[in-house]
Formats: sequence, C-alpha cells, structure tokens
Amino acid sequence: MDPGSADQGPAQLRAQSFSGAVDMDEDVTYNKVEDVVGSHVEDAVTFWAQSINRNRDIVKIGCALAEVCPQSNSVFGNLDLNKIYAGLFSEDKCWYRCKVQKVVSDEKCLVRYIDYGNTEILNRSEIVEIPSNLQFPDVAKKYRLWGLQIPSGQEVTQFDQGRSFLGSLIFEKEIKMRHKVTYQDGTIVAQAEYGHVDIGEEVAKKGYAEKCKLPSNNNAPEEKKMDPEQLGIGNLKSPIPLWGHRPNPSAFTRPKGRFNGRMVPDLKAKTLVAFPKDRLAVGDFNLGSHVSLEKIKQDQKLIEENEKLKSEKEALLESYRELELKVEQTSVELQRAKTTSVELTKHLENTLHMHVGTRMKSLAAKVEILKEVRRANINVRCGDDLSDAVKVVAEGHLVTPSSLDKLEKIWEEYNLAQEKIQICQNVNEGDILIAKRNEVRQKLYTAVEVFIVEVDELSLNKRLKTLQELSASLEAVYGQTREVTNAEEVLQKFYEWKHGKRQEFNRVRTETDASLRLLTEWFNSTIKFFDLNDEESLNSEEVIGNVDEILEKIESDVCKELEISLVEQGDVDKEIILNTYNRVLQKIRSEERLIAIVQAKYKASIEFKKQIVEWLDKSPNVDHLLSIKKTLKGLKAQLRWKLVEKNNLEETDDCDESEIEKIKEEIIQLRHCVFEKIYHEQEEYEKLTSLVQKWFPELPLLHPEAGILKYMNSGGILTVSLERDLLDAEPMKELSSKRPLVCSEVDGQKVLLKGYSVDMDTEATVIQRAARYHKAWRESKEESGLLPLMFLFLCKSDPLAYLMVPYYPRASLAAVQASTPLSAEEALKVMKGVAHGLRTLHKADIIHGSLHHNNIFVLNRERGIVGDFDFTKSVVKSLVSGDADQHLVCGLFPGREWLGP
Repeated sequence: MDPGSADQGPAQLRAQSFSGAVDMDEDVTYNKVEDVVGSHVEDAVTFWAQSINRNRDIVKIGCALAEVCPQSNSVFGNLDLNKIYAGLFSEDKCWYRCKVQKVVSDEKCLVRYIDYGNTEILNRSEIVEIPSNLQFPDVAKKYRLWGLQIPSGQEVTQFDQGRSFLGSLIFEKEIKMRHKVTYQDGTIVAQAEYGHVDIGEEVAKKGYAEKCKLPSNNNAPEEKKMDPEQLGIGNLKSPIPLWGHRPNPSAFTRPKGRFNGRMVPDLKAKTLVAFPKDRLAVGDFNLGSHVSLEKIKQDQKLIEENEKLKSEKEALLESYRELELKVEQTSVELQRAKTTSVELTKHLENTLHMHVGTRMKSLAAKVEILKEVRRANINVRCGDDLSDAVKVVAEGHLVTPSSLDKLEKIWEEYNLAQEKIQICQNVNEGDILIAKRNEVRQKLYTAVEVFIVEVDELSLNKRLKTLQELSASLEAVYGQTREVTNAEEVLQKFYEWKHGKRQEFNRVRTETDASLRLLTEWFNSTIKFFDLNDEESLNSEEVIGNVDEILEKIESDVCKELEISLVEQGDVDKEIILNTYNRVLQKIRSEERLIAIVQAKYKASIEFKKQIVEWLDKSPNVDHLLSIKKTLKGLKAQLRWKLVEKNNLEETDDCDESEIEKIKEEIIQLRHCVFEKIYHEQEEYEKLTSLVQKWFPELPLLHPEAGILKYMNSGGILTVSLERDLLDAEPMKELSSKRPLVCSEVDGQKVLLKGYSVDMDTEATVIQRAARYHKAWRESKEESGLLPLMFLFLCKSDPLAYLMVPYYPRASLAAVQASTPLSAEEALKVMKGVAHGLRTLHKADIIHGSLHHNNIFVLNRERGIVGDFDFTKSVVKSLVSGDADQHLVCGLFPGREWLGP
C-alpha cells in the first residue's frame, strides 16, 4: 500500500472527506497481537506495514493533503530532519506525508513516506510545509521477522529474489503480527502469520534468510529495547537497493475486497462469497481432540484443494473480466468502423457527381504550378550556376607576373641594406653600406619599372570586381564555406552528377510534354465530336476511348517533374553541391589574395618610383636646416640685446618712454621672427624625418650636428632653438603650488610654461613620456580629447625642462563649477569629451592616473578635454589599468555612471 501501489494507495482514496485530527499513539507491549497490512518491503526480513484499524485514517490524511498542499510553500533553507513535510510522489503526482532522510544536493533531498515506508529523491520544489494538525506520528511501522537475519555475503540477485518473495507474502495482505522486541530506532521484531502460514518459516525455507540466535529471555513479559546488531543481521556483498530498485508493486497487489482475502466478489451476482474462518482455524487440528490422524490429513488436503480452487477461481474471474473488456472494445471499434463506412459511402456518392470536374481542376492547378516553375530559373537545381562559376574561375584565372618573384627578392635585399645602415654607428662602415645600398636601389628601380609595365591595373580591378560579385552571388545562395579536401575529385564528381541530373530532368520533361500533347489531341477530337454542325463522322468509342489512362499518365508525369523541380534535394546531392561550392570559393579566395598582393606591390612600386627618382643620382643634405638654425641664432642674439637694452632704459632715471615703446615693438617683431623660424625648422625636420624613415636612414649618422635623431626620438615635440629667457613670461603664483608656472604669449595666443626639475636620468624619461603623449594627440588632434603640447625645450642654465601648452583662462572644471555650474546636458557633453580623451590615452597604453578638477578643461561649455600630467613621475603600481581613470571621472561628475568612449 505504498504510494506506488496499483490498487489501494492513498491516491485512490483522496475523494473521501477528512474530519477531525487523527490519533496516532499506540502502546506496544510484549506478545501483543495486531492485524496489519504490508505496504513496503525493504529486504527478505524487513518490511513496513499499516495497522488494519488505520485504513480510515489513511483516507483522511490523503484528503487533507490534497486540499492544503497545492497552496503551501515549497521548503527552503536548512531542513529539519525530525519535522514532517508533504512530498509529491513521482508515480501518481499525489501528496503524501514524508520526512527528510538526507540532503543529497542543493536542489534534491532523500525523503521517506512515513505512512507507507518507501523512499524517494525529490526536488525541493516538490516538498512543502504542512499544518500542525497533520504533524502526528507515522501510520506505517517498520517490522522485522523474529529470529531471522540476512545470510552473510548474500548476492544481490538472491537479495532481490528474497525481497520479492517476502512481498508476495505480505504486500497488501492482512497479516497477524506478534510483537517480540522493539529496537531503539522503533523497528518492531515480530512473528508474522498470514492465515496458517508462518511467513518467517517460509522465508527461511526458501533460503532467503537464516535463523539467528535469540535472546534467552525472549518470553519476558515486558518490552525489550534492543539494538539491531544484537540479532546478528547479516552483511550483504552489495548495499540494499533503494526505492528506485524495489519490486514492481503490481506483483504484490492484493485482491479487491476485504483485506484478509476471506471475501471475493462474485462477478455475475455482484455479491460477496464468504469462506468461514472457523473452517481454517488452527484449533481444528488440535492433536488433543478425538479426531483421527487420517481425518486430520483429509481435512488438510481439503483445505489445500480449497485454496487451489480459490486461486483457480480468481484466475478464471480475471480472465473473464479481460474477455468481457475485449468484447466491449471490439463492439465499440465495430460501431466506429460502421459509422465511418456509412460516412465514406455518403461522401463517395456526393463526390461521384463532381469527379470529372474535381480531377480536371486538380490537374489544371498542377499544370499552372508547372508553368511557373518552368518560367523560373532552375539552374540551381541542376548546378548550372556552379558550372558557370567554375568556368569563370578557370578561364580568367590570374597568372602570377613573372617579374614579381624577382622584384620581391630585390626588395628584401634593399630592406636588409636599409636596416644595416640604420643600426650602423661608424661613419666609414656606413659609407660602404650606403654604396652597396645604392647599387641595390638602382636594381630595384629597374625591377620596379619592369613590374609596372607587366601589370595591367585596369585588368586587375576588373577581375577583382568580377570575383567579388561572383562570390557574393554564390554566398547568397549557399551560405558559409568550409574546408574541402581532394579538390579535383570534388569537381569530377560534380560534373558526373550534373550530367546525370540533366539527363533525368530532360527525360521527365519530354514525357510531360508528350502526355500534354496527347491530352490536347483528345480535346480537339472531343470538340469535333460534340460539334453538331461538323459533318465528319466520329465514333463515340473512338473519341472518348481511354481518357482515364490519359489523365492518369498526365498526372503522373506532371507530378514527377514538380517533384524533381521543387522537392528538397537529398543528402548526397547536397553534399556534392556544397563541396563544389566550397571548392569554387577556395579558388576565388586564393585568386583574390593573389590580386591583393599584386595590387599592393604595384602601388608600392609606383610610390617608390615617384619618390626615389629625384634621389637616384644624389643624396639629401641638411644645408637648409643648418641655414635656418644659423638665422635663428642671429635672431635670438638680436632679441637678447634688445631685451637688455629695454631693461637698461627702464632702470635709468630719465628714461624716454617713446624710445622704450619703440624697443618693445622691435622685441615683439624679433620674437615673432624667432617663432616663425622655429616653425620653419620643424617643417624641415619633418621632411628629413620622412626621408630617414623611408629612403635615407644614414642622415643622422652623416649629419649628427643637425640633431635629427634627437628630434625623431621626441616625436617632434622637442626643440633646441627655444629658450626661457626669450619669452616675455609672467609668473602664475596661484597655479604654481606643485611646479613653477609662467604665462606668456606666442603669436597672439596665451600659453603656459610648465617647469620640471630634471637630472641626467629623468631628462630622457620626461622626453620619452611627453613624446608618447604628443603622438597620441597628433593621431587625432582636435578629436583626441587631449590638451595639445606645443613645445618641449631644456633650459641651458638650470636643470629644468619646460613644456609649452595652450592656456585657457578660467576654463578648468573647478573654475567653471565655482562660477557657473554646468547643467546636466552640458556636464554630459563634457564627460563624453573626457571619456574620449582617456580612451585616446589608454589606446596608446598611457594611464593618466591624476585626473582632478584643475586639469580637465571645459571649452565653450560643450567640450571637455583632458590636461597633461607630471611626466617626471611614474604611474603608481595600483593603477595598472584604465579602471582608476574611470573611477576618477565618476568622482569628478557625481551622480553619473561611467559612459565609456
């Protein structure tokens, strides 16, 4: 009677009402006798059973659980192993009381159904809390057969057989239990009897259990609390299987009716036939009576025959029920078939009148579809598009220019010669390397001219466009590509497949055309026959003839052609087509790569020829740069003299103001000329840098006095022609808390000079870091989101490096927020600019690490830029990524999340 039972489980009793609480307390005393019904078997000597008096209680529990459990909450958190819950049994999806035996995982628990004894693993969602009126002791009790134990070392197969055997004796049968001993865990050791059968003796006879030594005071009147080990329960070679391995409950199903089997239903009379219990009583066989031994044997034989007849009767009744059910099913099926036959007859009668019209409409619809199919392009079905693609790829295939290999070898030789010159430190050795390089350059120029003549750029572009269009059209039809092996075999299989498909297609189409012509001829003769004015005499048999055969043939041929044209291709066909498509795409991609290589080499050759032609017979010099430097030197000397002259006049007692103003005008003009020449100097440096990087790496070696290498290493930001004393600078005391800052003006633009204290070690570091920052800015300039660096120069008299940057008065974020705070929309725009600036730095692998209100500048209240930072300091180790900068931005704009560039 566990929840998996087929006949009398609680799932079938839920409809009965539940009223009042159930009293579950029982007193267990020694030699107490009670009638129970077996509900679950654990092994050959252990089982669970319910008192026969508790049947109504089981019904009430089931009704109560069915009412409260669907609205109860699933369990969560830590589960109480002593608490009673309700579990949803997996076999019938009904609720039964249970206790948690073990938490298997976060989601699953092992539970025991306490009113039946069986166990099951449930999800937490299938276990719910139940109210206090259902929190009472278990209905089912655990019993153990008195004086028996499992043999030591019993095999699993014998264990299962023993459990099945015990189940056949006790499952859902009324058993008389004589209590002997109660274990500490509540297990009751008892002597079990079913009628006159001692269940323990039967189990022992079969060898599924063995006798064990009983306690000497087993007849003591009071209850004994014993440990299970005292009875010497045998060990098994494998653990006892759980609920998932229990025997099929249907094998242990008891007959319907009374629990003790003394009444069985009479199928015909719908009444109960009783077997008097006194006829089977043990007292009838009391050896102390005057009944002879022969009489006892005869009565015993009658009892056995009675039991046998009862079993046969039950089998016959069951067979009768099955036959009666089959007769009912057959009758229903026969009636259903009869109804279907009548409906089919009516349908045939109704459609017979319209048969010709219906058939012609069907044929016309198929022919109409066939017309559309024939008008459409069916090349894909036969692979004609792939055939065309193979033809295009094969016929117009680009041949590698014969001069390309030679050109690449000479180019490699030329690049190697340039690299040797670049790393050379000795002038004499450099002259030798330059001479060799010039020879290779002349060879390269000649090879370039030959290559340019051989390559037809227009043809390359046209061929590339053709391949790209072909590739796009094929990919639109067939999708992505994959690698293909045995390329030649793939194409050969494709051609053979295509030829066979084409033959089959032409044959089917020819048969369709022939059938349609035959139908047309039939229609023409029919028209003549029914034309009463036509004088030609025609026989009706000849005209009508075999029209059914004609229509059948046409339908067959049209369907075949539609099937070939519309039905999805088979796996073999798809494999051949896809392999061919992949091979064609491979060839297209290979040729596209070759065209890209030739085009790139062609463009490089054109550029080389265009730029190197003027340097074939001569080398660039630095004369113009040195001339600019010489002019700058003179202008700076004049500027210094004028500055001294102005200072002297200002210190005299009788100074002439007009003379001073005149000198100031001259100073402004000279300063303008100095900066103009500095700009020219930078332009000349840029030209020489381009020549060094592309064609003449020897220039820094041959002309060290020009300072080309130093300019290149600084990224173009360092100038040696600018000096602090040439500028008319005003100290910025309010901004000079960390380093000296002075303000000046260059060509009408306000600038700031930031002074950095440097030594021999930090000077190179400052130049390197400023160069990286300047390079990051120069790649995007106004779009970089960074404050630009104008010049970097070193002081000749003091260990200082000066950085010149634009000056934006009262444009720092701190000043703007203090005077007129930004609106939400303005703050968002500024924040985006700052984020873009940080992205520029992070892309160049630069971490700012020191953002604050004074080095973020707001331009026109709509654009934010990030100021520079101290190039003498290293980024602290904790700022290993851009996350620190992002947190600083969020701190500068409270209430706003990091936008990201």
